[in-house]
Amino acid sequence: MQSAVIIVAAGRGSRMGGEVPKQWQMLAGKPVLAHTLRAFAGMRVVLVIHPDDRDRATGLGVELVEGGATRDASVLAGLRALEGSGVEAVLIHDGARPLVSRALVGRLVDALATHDGAAPALPVTDALWRGDAGKVSGTVDRANLWRAQTPQAFRFAPILAAHSAHPGGALDDVEVARAAGLDVVIVEGEETNLKLTYPGDFARAEAILKGRDMDVRLGNGYDVHAFCEGDHVWLCGVKVPHGKGLLGHSDADVGMHALTDAIYGALAEGDIGRHFPPSDPQWKGAASHIFLSHAIGLARCRGYDLGNCDVTLVCERPKIGPHALAMQAELARIMGVDAGRVSVKATTSERLGFTGREEGIASLATAVLVKA
Repeated sequence: MQSAVIIVAAGRGSRMGGEVPKQWQMLAGKPVLAHTLRAFAGMRVVLVIHPDDRDRATGLGVELVEGGATRDASVLAGLRALEGSGVEAVLIHDGARPLVSRALVGRLVDALATHDGAAPALPVTDALWRGDAGKVSGTVDRANLWRAQTPQAFRFAPILAAHSAHPGGALDDVEVARAAGLDVVIVEGEETNLKLTYPGDFARAEAILKGRDMDVRLGNGYDVHAFCEGDHVWLCGVKVPHGKGLLGHSDADVGMHALTDAIYGALAEGDIGRHFPPSDPQWKGAASHIFLSHAIGLARCRGYDLGNCDVTLVCERPKIGPHALAMQAELARIMGVDAGRVSVKATTSERLGFTGREEGIASLATAVLVKA
């Protein structure tokens, strides 16, 4: 079923206040309408605007239609713009509802397979009163009462005919549809699909967007270094006495290398070898904190903070336990994070494999990056 969307955004929003109508005010760094349009990406959209807002709307990349003096007049203008285009279903949405989800849009379109119309709503759960002069004057039975939302979806030809015949003054498109005898099924709405009406609604909407748009990245790292002659090893930035050393182009800090690769992985930036090629002699014997500092710095340049990280060292010896807290503290210092975000632990391989034969040390690491 070929579908399109009409977004009604011609109102002035006097209850909200401000120098510009609410649909053009900034929400989380973008105009409200930019957020509203996101749920309808890939669909044909007709944006119904006030004539004074044409310059603001031009950059949104959708079809523009000038609205009328009332909401239902604006909807009719949008419907007539779609007439003859082959559209079979239309969703009609308030521009000041910027948090509608793709899932809700899908439920509405699916419902049109068996109904003339479909509209999202939530059941009324609070007690309802009547008031007079600031005092409670009575109660209202909340049974079978619903809180209406948009978008409201309809088969195109019937809703165009319904709006064309309606005298005007309807609260929403469901009222117009029912006046024409169309059946409208209730689809489960969403608490987050709020309509921006008062200034405090912007704070609620920003909080919802922050949670919805959270960008979390996960990366894994793995590294191995063989033992060689020496009297110490570097592990997670700590010099640990041992009867052998670790062989590597740099200082062979296997734990820090795995953690660095985990951060690069979370950023889709390859591994240490991409940024510090072993063929480059300047990195011969380099301290591994250089690599880790670069990785966490790159993450911060991209707008990410370290959520947490976990490093596991796999070896029979040296024993890691006595040094684990120092390693935790050193990694935290290098990355500029609280030590509580860094875990360092160890395990053996039960004498199996190259680590069990004490031929080298392996390390695994996981890092979580969170958009700041």
